[in-house]
Amino acid sequence: MSQSRHILVVGAGAVGAFYGARLHDEQRGVLVSAVCRSNYAAVSSAGFRIESLQFGTSTWRPHGVFRSCADAAASGIRFDAIVVATKALPDVRDDSVDLDPLFQQPHHGHAGRVPTIVLIQNGFGVEWPYRARFPAAPILSAITVVSCQQTQPGVIVHNKWTRISIGPFFTSDEKPAVWAARPENAAAVADANARSAQFVADLAAGGIRDSENFDATEIQLVRWHKLAINATFNPTSILSGGLSNPEQLLDDQLEEQARGCILEILNAGPVVLGAPFPPHLATADALLASTKRNRLGAKPSMLVDWEAGRPLEIEVILANPLKLARQCGVEMPRIQTIYALIRSASRRQQQKLKEEHARQGAAGSKL
Repeated sequence: MSQSRHILVVGAGAVGAFYGARLHDEQRGVLVSAVCRSNYAAVSSAGFRIESLQFGTSTWRPHGVFRSCADAAASGIRFDAIVVATKALPDVRDDSVDLDPLFQQPHHGHAGRVPTIVLIQNGFGVEWPYRARFPAAPILSAITVVSCQQTQPGVIVHNKWTRISIGPFFTSDEKPAVWAARPENAAAVADANARSAQFVADLAAGGIRDSENFDATEIQLVRWHKLAINATFNPTSILSGGLSNPEQLLDDQLEEQARGCILEILNAGPVVLGAPFPPHLATADALLASTKRNRLGAKPSMLVDWEAGRPLEIEVILANPLKLARQCGVEMPRIQTIYALIRSASRRQQQKLKEEHARQGAAGSKL
């Protein structure tokens, strides 16, 4: 057998664990480890139990289970790819710093190559802090359409869908096609494209048949297109008092608002990125129809975070797209209104929680 390739999943929650399990294949020499946080004790003891309607119920024991990237680096494993599947909260913390120990190793992974950073995250601009911190590292941008949740530590329930779209990210300083066309960047483009194709092949070998490989422009268009759902329905689920996506469309005023938001996003994308959407991506009408048909009634992830009192992914889902569109002379007034309202509500909630924790701490110190 040839030398094993090692992959590290950082943020092994529902999405990270699901795709990590599909990538792991000892016979093919693909060994996947995991950085776990709240679920560390459960996973280090018994691995992940993954319940999937498509793949059945199985137990995945990662090659290594670590509390942090520093612990993973100290293990001596040289990782070929680092998959980041955490929430993107650049206004709260720059999570790219967590990867520093993995790039300070004396040598790198398979064939001595610099590790690939694979970002499986929602929103736009999630790659920016990683590119700034690791200018020489190949970065792959990944967008998923998958329904899964961690029902208890180490237990992942996969309900439906598996699609993941992947492609290289080079720079935020100019349009992807312009950068990729420069002769001096040809080697970097070829290397990133090869790594993207390899990652897609690894997923396909693990049963993810709808893993898709895109070029640097197309993947950003796919990422922007997903904003049509995330920027429209996720914050509105909170502002509407807890309605799921299909429930929002039962209200004629909310449906009108949703259509307007989706059109703002879809109209701005080609202007920002300098290219039309790939033809297979859904129109506004198709997105609305698909949302109405989804009767699962699952809560949007942003609503789940809100109810748990966690920070919200509003900067990458709302603020970054607004900034880029405005720089290109495109206004998105409905999205701007949603951003202003949800940011204010989130800040107020976080301040109240901070004050409550302070009161509880003061009360506890008097006991």
